[in-house]
Amino acid sequence: MENELPKTEDEWRVRLSPEEFRVLRQAGTEAPWIGEYVSTKTPGTYQCRACGAELFSSDAKFESNCGWPSFDDAIPGAVVEIADDSLGMRRTEIRCARCESHLGHVFMGEGFTPKDTRHCVNSISVRLAPRES
Repeated sequence: MENELPKTEDEWRVRLSPEEFRVLRQAGTEAPWIGEYVSTKTPGTYQCRACGAELFSSDAKFESNCGWPSFDDAIPGAVVEIADDSLGMRRTEIRCARCESHLGHVFMGEGFTPKDTRHCVNSISVRLAPRES
């Protein structure tokens, strides 16, 4: 990815596909079970599709059966959390700390992992950089 980030939404539209723009820049959600990383078990690092920042390690990925890739932790400092009341309920949106693109939501207290946290991420918001053998 380029080092310099777009400064306007029109510049982001040029860099991203229409569906990437809808999810990453307009806080959309891709349909469950269709994302390319829902079932992926490839070791590596998940990066922001908009800016290339490293966000999640594959070591933190787990099967939640929710329809989107799930991670019980983010790389420290890579993700910011924002209160989201958009659907008439309190959720916590997660965004890339570098470019502020929408990634998904984080949920706590569900009991899936010892960390008790589920970062529910749109596949289209990330790109997997496989770990070299």
